[in-house]
Amino acid sequence: MNQQSNAGGWPSIADLIVTEGAAPLAILGAPMGEGSVTPGRCDLAPGLIRQTLRRFSTYDVETRRELDQLIFDAGDVPLEKVMPAEGFAPIRDAVVRCTTAHGLTLLLGGNNAVTRPGTHGLGLPLERAGLITLDAHFDLRDTDQGPRNGNPIRCLLEDGLPGRNICQIGLSPFANTRHMHETADGAGIGVTTMAEVKRRGIIPILEEALARIDHAEAVMIDFDIDVIDRAQCPGAPGARPGGMPVDMFFAAARFLAAQPKVRLVDLTEFDPSLDVDSITALTAARWVCEIAAGHAARGEGA
Repeated sequence: MNQQSNAGGWPSIADLIVTEGAAPLAILGAPMGEGSVTPGRCDLAPGLIRQTLRRFSTYDVETRRELDQLIFDAGDVPLEKVMPAEGFAPIRDAVVRCTTAHGLTLLLGGNNAVTRPGTHGLGLPLERAGLITLDAHFDLRDTDQGPRNGNPIRCLLEDGLPGRNICQIGLSPFANTRHMHETADGAGIGVTTMAEVKRRGIIPILEEALARIDHAEAVMIDFDIDVIDRAQCPGAPGARPGGMPVDMFFAAARFLAAQPKVRLVDLTEFDPSLDVDSITALTAARWVCEIAAGHAARGEGA
């Protein structure tokens, strides 16, 4: 365990982070800031999330469980002033190293362009990989100008990821185009709007998504933080009013991290320069806690 001070006997999630030795979980920073549809400072997110983990304890009062699984910090992929096309191989290769050595890897973006190399980092032919996105957007913009944060799903389709291996959940009205929707339908992608998520609940929809891609050998989850309602997530430039309630986002994180086939999760589109009173930073750090709690529950029937 990390040997930093636990004043007052209050261990934090940050105390579980190590930089050597074996650990079931890994954190890898991918501070991709270039190539964003809306320019910003998503590159600042991985460092701030790590710092904010100090504000969360290891004890979950709802389940009466103490988190004790170590988290290996694999550092950050060097991406300063790097466009997504040039950052593809470094991110992919770093993710491969983590997913090979650890049961579950948390990829901290950075913008949503990291999702494409992350999926490749599962280390499988794409026809054997699965992807679930929690996102307000289809991310199916054209690729005529290369990979960007607005087109990782289109890039992956062009790379060979079958549409039947993809489920997109939380799509927001007036945040997409008809062409994108038709592209998703034509590719065979599973599409669930935010209205349906709120009507039916997130867990039943995630269960259906996992069943739909059950043929995949390993699954990546893209947690684009802009799926959350804008009022609860001011540090996400793409977040819209009427988005996902933050408690639902946390429930999704815990549930999905408990699934054995889920080998990689990312958190993207957090721009600390837009945050208000650390609301989004705390949300992102709490997401790490929920992922850790979900992974700890694997094999426990919870």
